[in-house]
Amino acid sequence: MVDHVLALQDLEVGYPGVRVVHGLNLDVADGAFVSLLGPSGSGKSTVLRTIAGLLPALGGRIVLEGGDITNLPPERRNVGIVFQNYALFPTMTAFENIAFALRVAKKPKADIEKRVHEVAEMAGITDQLEKKPASMSGGQQQRVAIARALVTGSRVLLFDEPLSNLDAKVRTSMRQEIKRLQTELGFTAIFVTHDQEDALTMSDMIVVLNHGRIEQIGDGRTLYRKPATPFICEFIGVSNELAPSLAARLLGREIKGRTFVRLEDVVLGAAQGIPGRVKHVEFLGAYSRIDLDAEGHAVSAMLIGDPLPEPGTTVSLAVRPNAAHIFAEATA
Repeated sequence: MVDHVLALQDLEVGYPGVRVVHGLNLDVADGAFVSLLGPSGSGKSTVLRTIAGLLPALGGRIVLEGGDITNLPPERRNVGIVFQNYALFPTMTAFENIAFALRVAKKPKADIEKRVHEVAEMAGITDQLEKKPASMSGGQQQRVAIARALVTGSRVLLFDEPLSNLDAKVRTSMRQEIKRLQTELGFTAIFVTHDQEDALTMSDMIVVLNHGRIEQIGDGRTLYRKPATPFICEFIGVSNELAPSLAARLLGREIKGRTFVRLEDVVLGAAQGIPGRVKHVEFLGAYSRIDLDAEGHAVSAMLIGDPLPEPGTTVSLAVRPNAAHIFAEATA
């Protein structure tokens, strides 16, 4: 039996005149890393802020470790928050940053000292406690922010797009750091991001939101290879949506509905295929993107290695067996 540490039950959230989250249901297992993924306006940050108590729920329940926290103030919810820019006090040392919430709660000095050193040791920053944020690396600041979130005893940490302002190389390093800390310390992470690469590489479970509703829940491989809706095909990874006539030619049967094919599942130079004229070749390092015109329809493919076809040439193209994602037309 799965032990759920957090449950959202028929959660409704909104602002005056606007409903943002519609009847959302979600169970989060203890120690899991869960990403809330979606485009801008999908409701992911609204869900996070409602769990934190920064926004009121208009309906439904939020249950943490078996207790209803729906109407509790933020300071009584026992969840920690790691903000986008870490939100460390620049004039305070790491020790003072971590101890801040305990001092506000008027905990005894000896208890504060003991607890700060406990979480600092867990986070591997004991040697950083007397430093101020400006003299620490980004990874060390991240560890201080997580230690501060854990110091009050929180076992659920909420991450509000902490990687969104970083360049690609630093972003990769930081997400590895967050995942390593989450695994080592065993806390439950709810991670909000609009970046699918963050979600795919870090998460045990990804919750894809669209217009305030859950579109699909699954691990990265499931979402990528077994998308449940056209939206998932378009949002996760890069796909071709094939026109019905082109889909019928490539798949060898009449298609009723929408058909999507991943770029890597388009095969160029196939013995049996249809002709496609190469319009553009884009070299991207590890792979190249080939844009083609097939019977008047745009199709793109991914190629690894050389040689690459020249623009203006004609190649044969096909679709790997069982690789197309077909969604039947909705009926009234």
